[in-house]
Amino acid sequence: MRIKTLIKPNTYFDSVSLMSLSTKANQVEGVEQAIIAMGTEMNKEVMRNVGLMTSEVEEAKTSDLIIVVKTTTDEAGENAFANIEDLFTKKNSSKGKGEVIYSTIPSAAKNIPESNLAVIAVNGAYAPREARKALENNLHVMLFSDNVSIEDEIELKKLAHEKGLLMMGPDCGTAIIGNVALCFANAVRKGNIGIVGASGTGSQEVSVRIHEFGGGISQLIGIGGRDLSEEVGGIMMQDGIMALEEDEATKVIVLVSKPPASTVEEKVLAQIKQCKKLVVVWFVGGDEEKVLEAGGHFAKMSKEAALKAVLLAGADESKLNKRALNIPLIEEVRTKLKPEQKYIRGLFSGGTLCDEAMHAALDKFEKIYSNIQRDPEYRLKDINVSQEHTFIDFGDDEFTQGKPHPMIDPSTRIARFIKEAKDPSVGVIVMDFVLGYGAHEDPVGAMLPAIIEAKQLAEEEGRHLEIIGYVLGTELDSQDIEDQVNKLLAAGVTHASSSQNAGLLAREFVVKGE
Repeated sequence: MRIKTLIKPNTYFDSVSLMSLSTKANQVEGVEQAIIAMGTEMNKEVMRNVGLMTSEVEEAKTSDLIIVVKTTTDEAGENAFANIEDLFTKKNSSKGKGEVIYSTIPSAAKNIPESNLAVIAVNGAYAPREARKALENNLHVMLFSDNVSIEDEIELKKLAHEKGLLMMGPDCGTAIIGNVALCFANAVRKGNIGIVGASGTGSQEVSVRIHEFGGGISQLIGIGGRDLSEEVGGIMMQDGIMALEEDEATKVIVLVSKPPASTVEEKVLAQIKQCKKLVVVWFVGGDEEKVLEAGGHFAKMSKEAALKAVLLAGADESKLNKRALNIPLIEEVRTKLKPEQKYIRGLFSGGTLCDEAMHAALDKFEKIYSNIQRDPEYRLKDINVSQEHTFIDFGDDEFTQGKPHPMIDPSTRIARFIKEAKDPSVGVIVMDFVLGYGAHEDPVGAMLPAIIEAKQLAEEEGRHLEIIGYVLGTELDSQDIEDQVNKLLAAGVTHASSSQNAGLLAREFVVKGE
């Protein structure tokens, strides 16, 4: 094996661009592994862990761009670097002619006075400083960066609240503002339903289901996954509700979150009580009685949240295709699985999609393990080793430090899928495939060889391996959703029509004795 390193001094690229470039670099012929990243200590640690540390990397500064590739031969390495240089050239040449690039947020705000929002995707060590500059220049902020301290998050959100601005994030991956999709989002029609989401893929899922039911989105305000924690206190969810309450285009508001802190949930529900607009609440694992007492409309799962929202917005229920579970299919799969095939393995790129499937399983099974389990007893001790029913969020920080998000680069999930498919105690593997802005151009295609291999291996061993695939997207997304679904079906994968149905099918397939 050959490891080659190139350091570009004082060369900055934002994390979103570097994730995309790293993904493409890993697809270059002859490359076994490639990392393109800024020279931060966190990124260096990742390179040490995967065996790509070199003396040049060790000496790189945080302002330096690092390109490291592992290849089989020196010739392959030279070819890889040439191809990677082409990727940078194409990126630079894709910029519009006459485009002006500003080196600081204050200079951009000064020279583009009509601007009102900054999207920030720098390393987490510098993100709070840049977000503060944007807020001080009266810009709303979407902070894509992760690895930002909770103390910085609280300070930034308090500042934004005082100035009447939105502080979306940190670790905010999804928003639709003024019918413009930001970072990871799907192409959905404009409408009268607004979303405030402490979950990126959860908000995407609700927006896509609303679109499928014929409704549309007025605004989708992402707030970051920690907003409803005890420490942050739901500052931006409350401000988001107020913003949508004042928005004339919004008739119905949908709130989306993983399980919130109980004290914060109480504050949010108290605000719903005073809200003049109809509010649907989908907090994963939430309390129906509390929501109804506050005057809200409770949803246990994502599709239910979307359905209630479109009905409240004026849809005709008799004309909606609700896509009920396929009961004959459930019975058929149960007969195919051997008694020892008892377990579900959920391999997700979307955190809330993982959480939703996990909570569906919790309704029937007690022992559910995960890297995002709230119950410490069932939190995986080793994220690389599954136990009984296991649900993995590959977008969690443990998997993404210094690496592209799995919605961009599915390689980590592919390796885990092959491992899980060989386990004779596994009856069902359930996966999501996320389309839309920022996502992989062909997520199903990237996984397809592994799916075919796993199916063949199981057949040779005389067992049935049930694979469920859910494609999160619309017919308006740049990826062809029909093509994605057809690829799954051709490979013998069961296609779920929604995240909700994916979780329910996975659970029901392995239930024994019913």
